[in-house]
Amino acid sequence: QVQLVESGGGSVQAGGSLRLSCAGYGYTYTTYLWAWFRQRPGKEREGVAVINRDGGTLYADSVKGRFTISQDNAKHTLYLQMNSLKPEDAAMYYCAADYRSLGVHSWLFEWAYKYWGQGTQVTVSS
Repeated sequence: QVQLVESGGGSVQAGGSLRLSCAGYGYTYTTYLWAWFRQRPGKEREGVAVINRDGGTLYADSVKGRFTISQDNAKHTLYLQMNSLKPEDAAMYYCAADYRSLGVHSWLFEWAYKYWGQGTQVTVSS
């Protein structure tokens, strides 16, 4: 079993920065993929950024160049550094993980992940 707990959400002015954390508990050594997803009210959950155990990353086009995903395997923690935040970035952010070695074409899809956190809210004001 793997449990994920997000933190670091909050309210920030447009153009500001925020850093999210996701702490993993349990058998996190089995995971191959760690990801951040987000969901706005009335919209589908979308993949934001993914990192694999080797440090390979994939970003959604909407956040490329502004967000950075990273991991500290020793601490079993995932991070998302968000810079130049826009109002459209406001959402509930979820971390996710999976133990399968899936191809890169699956990394930004919700169905690829078995383990999910409860989410942390990010608001961005104009």
